[in-house]
Amino acid sequence: MKILIIEDEKPAVRRLIQLINQQLPEAQVIASLDTVTAAIQWFGNNTEPDLIFLDIQLADGISFEIFEKVKVNAPIIFCTAYDQYAIKAFKLNSIDYLLKPVDPEELTHALNKFKSGKNEPAISLDQIRSMIQPATKTFKSRFLVKLGERIQTIDIQDIAFFYSEDKVTLLQTRQGKKYTLDYILDEIEEMVSPEQFFRINRKYVSSISAIKDVFTYSNSRLKIHLENCADSDILISRERMGPFKTWLGQ
Repeated sequence: MKILIIEDEKPAVRRLIQLINQQLPEAQVIASLDTVTAAIQWFGNNTEPDLIFLDIQLADGISFEIFEKVKVNAPIIFCTAYDQYAIKAFKLNSIDYLLKPVDPEELTHALNKFKSGKNEPAISLDQIRSMIQPATKTFKSRFLVKLGERIQTIDIQDIAFFYSEDKVTLLQTRQGKKYTLDYILDEIEEMVSPEQFFRINRKYVSSISAIKDVFTYSNSRLKIHLENCADSDILISRERMGPFKTWLGQ
């Protein structure tokens, strides 16, 4: 039996291989891939495996993007970090969904389903995708700010970025004006559209229009220059690079 692992967390890969070797000693893990791009290239040059272990969030995007580029017929066992309530909902599908860290008994159950031939999906990947994605929600179109005794509204289109400084949260407009807010960045991140704004790091939530330059940096990180921003040391970690690049290109 040939098994393909598509997972970007090395500890998770090592654990999966260890468990597979224990439960399926005759199986061969033929490849371990950590990105959507690598998976698409692999399927274009190799014969399909007998079974795929697949994470949902990969280093450069969501794994469902793989199936938009190549046709995959092999049965899939998802290994995800989504909570157990979502996982239980997906049990409607005869392909299994394992919560990280993978439990040996859960893996045994999944492999037994696979070996019994009960691996034909009861729901499509598109249906699974819609279950994972959050329901449509309304995002703020403006923020209230104080100017002395006056209260003013700032339209969301005029906001360059939000940031924290000395335990204070500020809003900066495209014109470089700054205003204090009564929210923390975690709250703001939930209030604004993820298509328009991205959580760069602990200090910044930036609009797409405020991204002036993106540079490669040491240790697989990125450095960002924001419009009218004096901070020249805004970095994105390796873990955030994939989602950030996906956001930039959507």
